[in-house]
Amino acid sequence: MNANWTRRRASLRQAGGPAVVLAVALAAGGAGVGTAAGPQRDQGFRFRSAVDLVNVTVTVTDGSGRFVPGLEARDFVVYENGEPQTITHFSNERVPVSLGITLDTSGSMAGDKIVSARQALDRFLFELLDQEDEVFLFRFTERVDLLVSWTRDRQRVSRALAGIAPRGGTALYDAVAEAVPLAQTGEHRKKAVLVISDGNDTSSEISARELKQLVRETEVLVYAIGIDGRGEGTFTSSRGGPRLPVPIPFPIPGRRPGGWPGSPPRQPPVGGGGVSWSNDDRVNAAALRDITDDSGGRTEIVRSARDLGPATASIADELSKQYYLGYSSTLPRDGRWHTIEVRVRDGAYRVRARRGYMATP
Repeated sequence: MNANWTRRRASLRQAGGPAVVLAVALAAGGAGVGTAAGPQRDQGFRFRSAVDLVNVTVTVTDGSGRFVPGLEARDFVVYENGEPQTITHFSNERVPVSLGITLDTSGSMAGDKIVSARQALDRFLFELLDQEDEVFLFRFTERVDLLVSWTRDRQRVSRALAGIAPRGGTALYDAVAEAVPLAQTGEHRKKAVLVISDGNDTSSEISARELKQLVRETEVLVYAIGIDGRGEGTFTSSRGGPRLPVPIPFPIPGRRPGGWPGSPPRQPPVGGGGVSWSNDDRVNAAALRDITDDSGGRTEIVRSARDLGPATASIADELSKQYYLGYSSTLPRDGRWHTIEVRVRDGAYRVRARRGYMATP
């Protein structure tokens, strides 16, 4: 485990991570722990009871991928480690979001890609987000730079986007590892990170496996949009998810040739079974999906930069149409990963939610 990984885990705890706070009512993709008295707004969500409230944000779609509105608590069933739980808190209202935008500005994003990214993000900021929502902006090449910290000033973010000149390599995993702890500090109870990239990680110090663990220890919902205009192919998730168009073969993520001093041996991402790997710079959809899916977010692969507009609009729409479920866990806080499964009684609907949480004592 490298020093930067240790530092990031420590920063999570200082930002209100699971060692202190595992709950955020209405947290994006949020599974955490609060008090049975219900969600507490903007008070750090610290433990105040021996009874834990686990909060989960849920996205429900029909067979055509359209969001399903109008569901009630009685329409849902929740399991923790396979044990049925009683839903005690429920909401289907739109709440403000604290959102981090993390944009790939490596050399391969030059030209139409960066132009389309600016246009899509400007529409996202000015037309699709609510005025109460707050945002920050990271750019990443082979290094990660915070261009704009938390703000509601959309013009400030737009000006920063306009001044970006693509160059250099791609430290995608490092960028997400910096964005997630900052998202934890957002003032709203719903927290998310959006990553836009056109390539595989080539420069990060943190590995995909370490990043996945870091994301698991937060309440932040992570979305990724990958731009890939080359090659055809499909990938079927080892978890039985839908077949999505992505490039094949996939490269190994997050490693320079030979690795870094003190870094763990090369390994394919967790959950990437049945996938072949090779070294190139294409979008690594399997690794991105492995990072985003546990949080309750998702990865979307688009074939052209022109598709960034619809992709970002879809994510904005999703953030405004999610359900919140809360239940008092019947299981002990044993320091382990507890799985969460949410089902809708109508089997025709599809459900996406956080897959679990770290039950920190």
